Amino acid sequence: MAPSEGRTGASVLGSHIDAVDWGACLDRIFDWARAGESRYVCLCNAHSVVTARRDPAFARVLGAADLAVPDGAPVAWCLRRLGFPRQRRIAGPDLMWKTCARAAAEDVPVFLCGGTAATLERLAARLEREFPRLKLAGSLSPPFRKLTGDDHAAIVRAVERSGARIVFVGLGCPSQEEWMAARRGALPAVMIGVGAAFDFHAGAVRRAPRWMREAGLEWLHRLLAEPRRLWRRYLVTNALFLTYLLGDSMAGDRRRSVER
Repeated sequence: MAPSEGRTGASVLGSHIDAVDWGACLDRIFDWARAGESRYVCLCNAHSVVTARRDPAFARVLGAADLAVPDGAPVAWCLRRLGFPRQRRIAGPDLMWKTCARAAAEDVPVFLCGGTAATLERLAARLEREFPRLKLAGSLSPPFRKLTGDDHAAIVRAVERSGARIVFVGLGCPSQEEWMAARRGALPAVMIGVGAAFDFHAGAVRRAPRWMREAGLEWLHRLLAEPRRLWRRYLVTNALFLTYLLGDSMAGDRRRSVER
């Protein structure tokens, strides 16, 4: 699906990724939130774009997002190579933190959806300490099973009753993106898929040091911390990302050669 009019960015493995800085990203989110618009924001890393490349249904979910930003360092690097030399990562945990800070300053209520009840309790306590003025309208830990129609309806009702205008969704990729896409139009709020940000900010999982994040090695830190759970995602997905990227580059070279 083509990006909405007025958006700038480039295709990374076939998925449109927006070229935005922090200011523009946050401005867009808060413009929508204050207007009570139903929107969703995807934070895209190598896993996201590889999944979209292999799954047409998920590609449509990413393509329909109101904003798809480069969460992973490799995706940001691709945008820099494709004409946006100043593009930086818009990492999920950082976006959540900056959004909470601005929501506290601008009196915009937020909601937490995802994670375990224990994680949400610790996360809420930390947010209240760090942002005393933040309106945390509510939180909900969905059942750890395939959700039914009644489950989804209950979540929508909880968010609607809360009055939240921003919903952080921490269900992991691709579940959170699919959930947000299906709820657009049903919730008068901006949904932001933040992946593991709940665990990081709650202190359940230690985040990589800043130098590793800036060097594009956050994935390695997570792999070493949880090898059994994450080895396939990072090793296999990263290999596929490089393979697809090389294939796209070679195909582009061939097309340019034929055109000449």
